[in-house]
Amino acid sequence: MAKDHRNASLRQPAIAAILTGLCLGASLPALAAGYGDQAEWAQRYDAAPRLAVTRSNTPVLSQQTLAATEQAIETYRQIVAAGGWNMVPASSVLKLGVSGPSVVALRKRLVASGDLDASAGASPVFDSFVEAGVKHFQARHGLLETGLVSKDTFAALNAPADLRLHQLEINLVRLRSYSGNLGERFVMANIPAMAVETVENGAVATHHAAGVGKIDRQSPVMMTKATDINFNPFWTVPPSLIKKDLIPRMQKNPDYLTEHKIRIFDKDNQEVPPSQIDWTTNQATNYRYRQDPGGDINSLGVVRINISNPYGVYMHDTPEKGVFGDDFRFVSSGCIRVQNVRDYVAWLLKDTPGWDRDHIDEAIRSGQRIDAKLATPVPVYWVYITAWSTPEGLIQFRDDIYQRDGFEPTASSGAGAPLQQAIQPDAERPISAASARPLPMNDDDQQ
Repeated sequence: MAKDHRNASLRQPAIAAILTGLCLGASLPALAAGYGDQAEWAQRYDAAPRLAVTRSNTPVLSQQTLAATEQAIETYRQIVAAGGWNMVPASSVLKLGVSGPSVVALRKRLVASGDLDASAGASPVFDSFVEAGVKHFQARHGLLETGLVSKDTFAALNAPADLRLHQLEINLVRLRSYSGNLGERFVMANIPAMAVETVENGAVATHHAAGVGKIDRQSPVMMTKATDINFNPFWTVPPSLIKKDLIPRMQKNPDYLTEHKIRIFDKDNQEVPPSQIDWTTNQATNYRYRQDPGGDINSLGVVRINISNPYGVYMHDTPEKGVFGDDFRFVSSGCIRVQNVRDYVAWLLKDTPGWDRDHIDEAIRSGQRIDAKLATPVPVYWVYITAWSTPEGLIQFRDDIYQRDGFEPTASSGAGAPLQQAIQPDAERPISAASARPLPMNDDDQQ
C-alpha cells in the first residue's frame, strides 16, 4: 500500500503534464463525484465529444514539435521512474457496456498515460468516459477511433512505458536532423504514420492519409523535390508480375486483359492481340503490357506526382480508395499513395500559371495523358518518425514497422535499412477465383 502511494505521488506531475494536452470538459470531476462507481454512469453519453482529439496544424517537422517532444521525454521519464503502467488483460474485446476486472485495469492504464482523468474512478463498468479515453488513446497511436479495445489497441496499450520513452528519445534525434530551413513550402510524408502533410509558412495546409511501402519493399527515407505531374498516366505491368500474376489470371479468364484495358506490345512497339499468345507457356514474358489511363481501373489512379530520386518511386492516386480507411496501410512496393490527391495536386500547382483547381479537374475529366511541370519544384521529405508530440501536448506513437528504432535484432543487422532498389519481385501468392481484381499494384510504371 505504501508503495502505491509513493508511485502515485511520483506519477502526479507526469500525468499533470500530459493532461495539459487533453480536451477534458470542465465538468468531468463534478460528474465523477456525482456518480462515483455506479453503473448508471455508463448512461452519460455526452462525455465523448468533450474528449475528442483535434488535429494539430503544427508541422511534424518544426521547431515547435521538436520542443514539445523534448518536454514529452521529460514526462515519460517521470512515468518510467514511477514504475510505468499496468498491463491490460487481452482476453476479450472491451467496449461500451461491458463490465469486469479488465475494465478496471483499462481505466488505470488510460489514467497512467493521460488519456483518462483520474477522477473517472475505478468502476468495473466500461462507460462513455472510458470509451472517450480509448478513442483519445487510439487517436494518439494512429488507430481508427472506434472506442473498442481489440487486438491492435491491446497491443498499443501493453507496450511498456520504457519502450515509449526510447521511441521518443530516438525520434528526437530524427526531428533535430530536420530542424533547419526546409523551405517556405514543403511536403512531408511520414512513413510509419502513413500520412502526408503539405506545409506553408510554418503551418499545415493539407493532411492526407497515405499508403506506403510494404515491410519487404520499404519506402525510402529521402529528401527530394516534386517536379511534375502526370494526369491520367499509363501503368506498365512490371516484369515480376507477368509470370506470377498476369499469366495465371489469363489462364483462368482469357478476357482479363481486355476487361482491365491492358494492351500488349512487342519489341517493335506494335500492339499484339491476346489471342496470339500461348498462355500455357512463358511466351507472354517476351512482351510489354501497358494499362490505359482511367481512374477506376488504372493502378495509378488519375494522378502521378514525380519526385527526383534513385529508387524509382513516386507519389500517386489509387483506384482502391478503401485502403485509406484501414489501420494498416503498408501496401505498396515503395511508392506512396495519397488520399484526396486532387487537393494535394492543387496545392503543389498553386503557383504554376494555368493550373487552378478547375483546370486540374478538367484535365482529369479529359481522360487523356496530360503533363504539368511545376513552376518551382517543391521540396519533399520522406521521413521515418515513430514518436513525437504536438505543442498542444498530444504525444503520438506509431508502430516501428520497419524495425528501425533499435528494439529488434533485424534493426542492427541492417534489415531495417532503406532498400536501394525499391521495386522487388512480388512474393508468391495464390490466384483465387476472384480473377476480376486488378493486378497487385507494383508502383513501378516508367511511362
